[in-house]
Amino acid sequence: MTVTPCGFRRTPEKGLARLTWRGRAWRTEGAPDARMDIPALRPLRGLDIEWPAEPVPLAELVRLAAAGVPLTASRAPAWVPAELAALLTDRDWLACAPTGGLRCLADLRREEHSVRLRRLAARLAGRTPAGEVAGLGPPPSVSVVMATRRPHLLAGALAQMARQRQVEVEAVIGLHGVPYDEVREVIEAAPLPVSCVVSQASFGDVLNLAAARAGGDYLAKWDDDDWYGPEHLSDLVLTLRATGADIVGATGEFFYLEPLHTTIRRVTFASGAAYPSEVWADHVAGGTIFLSLAKFRSIGGFPALPRAVDKGFLTAAQAQGARIYRTHGLGYMLRRTLGDEHTWQLPLAHFLKVAANQWRGFRPSAILEAA
Repeated sequence: MTVTPCGFRRTPEKGLARLTWRGRAWRTEGAPDARMDIPALRPLRGLDIEWPAEPVPLAELVRLAAAGVPLTASRAPAWVPAELAALLTDRDWLACAPTGGLRCLADLRREEHSVRLRRLAARLAGRTPAGEVAGLGPPPSVSVVMATRRPHLLAGALAQMARQRQVEVEAVIGLHGVPYDEVREVIEAAPLPVSCVVSQASFGDVLNLAAARAGGDYLAKWDDDDWYGPEHLSDLVLTLRATGADIVGATGEFFYLEPLHTTIRRVTFASGAAYPSEVWADHVAGGTIFLSLAKFRSIGGFPALPRAVDKGFLTAAQAQGARIYRTHGLGYMLRRTLGDEHTWQLPLAHFLKVAANQWRGFRPSAILEAA
């Protein structure tokens, strides 16, 4: 069974534990079982590796990394693969001391480190799109579907699609009442294949008209005004394959409140209930819905609605028995301006109320790799 980060805890209850090689197995202090129980490790801040003198198998370390368990080491022997050694000995995430509570910046740095470890573990195990390019088959093809009525945002959205790593991307754009001639120059200059439809129909219908032109293995929904990290799509490919979910997507946790020039991170709902990532769920951030093209078509496409299209789609999918998994939201940032400029209408004060962290300016997670 493929190991996943399901159950990862943003805020650990305990500190670092030591991971050592004893006899013929990796063991943690207080955990004698050679096949360490990952749920039992979830409360830890991470595992600090103590290396043996001679080379030993690293498969267990790769398994822990794939599960999102934060691993670190003060040094790495020469027999450890260079990429793994570099990540393990990068201890910047430990420089921020934990203070407890949801506002702890140390928790964010720890989760960023965990995400990097998950990606590396997949590469070392040969399960990544990059590994496929190296000889296991072609990279997965993704059709990115986006509806827009804001032509001034199109160039930026296409540039973010083009910088996606380890996948082949085509953009299928629904111009919602925007004449093609108004964006022709941007489309023709785009550094990736772009197909367009023009329609005055409902938002959901515009998305479906665009999706009808999709030719990729997977379909990803994209919002024109949000920001996406360069491994956003490859993370979703890995999540879909590892979990066996029908639909995956990111957690909507980072928001840039443009009129206030403020970034917030939310990890709870307004009610105070936790809003976790790495869980089976009934929803994901609408701008990150991701699934196979075949599954999308079997569900019947997006509902023909002017608003709440994402919610309607996920509800219909669940009614058909689809399983939804929500992964981390560190490579995704939502933009919020005034309430009437978004299909999801909430006042800016709502986001300030649910903020676990708040920063002045544009401050996404490092995983977004923003300029």
